[in-house]
Amino acid sequence: MQDLKVTLIQVDQVWEDKQANFNKYQHFFSLLEKADLIILPEMFHTGFSMSVEFLAEDWDNSEGLDFLKKWSAKLNTAIYTSLIIREELNYYNRGVFVYPNGSITHYNKRKSFGLGGEDNFYTAGDKEVIVEWKGWKINLQICYDLRFPEIARNFEVNNLARYDLLLYVANWPFKRSEHWKTLLRARSIENQSFVIGVNRFGEDANGLFYSGDSSCFDPIGNNQCQLYGESFITTNLSMNTLKSTRTSLPFLKDF
Repeated sequence: MQDLKVTLIQVDQVWEDKQANFNKYQHFFSLLEKADLIILPEMFHTGFSMSVEFLAEDWDNSEGLDFLKKWSAKLNTAIYTSLIIREELNYYNRGVFVYPNGSITHYNKRKSFGLGGEDNFYTAGDKEVIVEWKGWKINLQICYDLRFPEIARNFEVNNLARYDLLLYVANWPFKRSEHWKTLLRARSIENQSFVIGVNRFGEDANGLFYSGDSSCFDPIGNNQCQLYGESFITTNLSMNTLKSTRTSLPFLKDF
């Protein structure tokens, strides 16, 4: 298991304009140094929209997935984000972990945001998804999932933690930004895991403002980085920090 270099990209998403958002990400991609994993906000090329009939893409014919696969291969890095996917009569807020070889592991958001009407348009997922990448076990989550610690519970199986890194991609409004920062830190402490949350910045068409506050927390709850405005940062997740924390504080085995 090696250290993992992760890039967080925080953008002011252009409302329901896929090409404009593609252009934003391409700009940031052109500035990046080498990383093992790139994380983009929830519904990366549309914003958090309920216009499912207009914006949804088919799994086998998705310009969003094609864009992600192209850049994952070009940068030789994995990418995690979410987008709107249509399958038969259902729409999903689907997290996608894209590998440089073009393969994809997906996660359907399990907790629909009722306050924003998400549950009226999207079908909730019912499965946890943990992927492996560069020796790290990575738990995929999306936005509102953050409020439900029971679906992210880490513990040991055969003396090994179920996962090492917990990811949240989000459109989380400024009015609840303290909740965002507090809950991310709590998830890192209780699960003895690195936790990264990548949020959008700016104002959407519903008049909601987003402060971003994309962050990385280490396994004891220290804030390793935080973003402001449209920006990006690459941070190093230390394998030694992870192992030493779990060795000196062996709490996961007591679950």
